[in-house]
Amino acid sequence: MTTKRFLATISLAAMTISATAPAFAEGELNLLTWEGYADSSFIKPFEKATGCTVNATYVGSNDDFAPKLAAGGGVFDLVSPSIDTTAPLIAAGFVEPIDTDRIGRWGEIYEKFRKADGINADGKVYAVPFAWGAIAFMYRPDKFEEAPTSIATLWDPALEGRISLWDDKSALYVAARLNGDNDIYHLTDAQIEAAQKKLVEQRPLVRKYWSTAGELVDLYKSGEVWISNTWAGYQSSLLKSEGIEVVEFIPKENAEGWMDSFMIVKGTPNEDCAYKFLNMATSEPGQCGVANVNGYSAANPVAAKQCMTPEQYTSLHQDDPDYLDSLLLWENLGPRLQAYTNAWNAVKAQ
Repeated sequence: MTTKRFLATISLAAMTISATAPAFAEGELNLLTWEGYADSSFIKPFEKATGCTVNATYVGSNDDFAPKLAAGGGVFDLVSPSIDTTAPLIAAGFVEPIDTDRIGRWGEIYEKFRKADGINADGKVYAVPFAWGAIAFMYRPDKFEEAPTSIATLWDPALEGRISLWDDKSALYVAARLNGDNDIYHLTDAQIEAAQKKLVEQRPLVRKYWSTAGELVDLYKSGEVWISNTWAGYQSSLLKSEGIEVVEFIPKENAEGWMDSFMIVKGTPNEDCAYKFLNMATSEPGQCGVANVNGYSAANPVAAKQCMTPEQYTSLHQDDPDYLDSLLLWENLGPRLQAYTNAWNAVKAQ
């Protein structure tokens, strides 16, 4: 999909989807974000210190951001898409440039993130990196005699009804790697078709495609699912807090990496509160807040080192840039987005 066609699609969405939430009010920050990114453990102290009230609407996929903004961007002040979704929001004019001089800890954020193509355009910065991690895989060790090491386990007929995948176009990335197509963000039509075919083969084995962290946790808790992909660190910590042992692993076919950033919605009247929030998010309360709640790695390793134990700092790979570089960091699919989306929708339609 070209940028022009993307903008046309967004305009159509704006006409066909009605926004039911009220327009944003001064002094209130309305976030469109991921689960855990507005946790009371760090939001309540922020509200008390600043007088800025925070409300959150949660997404289950990066595909949720553009339609919701098109439906009524004035409902939201800050959004937190992943690195593969930022560029289309910039191109559509949904977000405004960041004044990095107003971000006190900007220079401490990983250079790899600060200079990422996905958040920079026309010499301007449009997002503030917040957290990162891997789309790892997870299983219940009590259900496996041997620890799985390959994506192929999710295609094992013996596990029929015990498998789950994230309800997201990234399922194609999983199938493509299984097929040996490792350039997952630049698949040809033939490779997308092959990945789609592989997912259709898997479809009868899948108990359910999960869309939120809580949904996957419930599937494991009920014993319905034994293996899946996962937002590394998050669902596993929730399950372990419930006394359910799970193990995360990076398969031999590798895993995707992601980085989430906060962006300011164009036209917000809450700019002052937005910048106060961004400064909190990139300092110790926000960085260790997301690490402690979600189990994700922090974008500011300097802040992380100040508030994490040495063991946590090491376990989250904050001192291991090679780990970050080893992941297949999500990329904007650009004009190929529609082909990927159509293929994934065709799988779910089976």
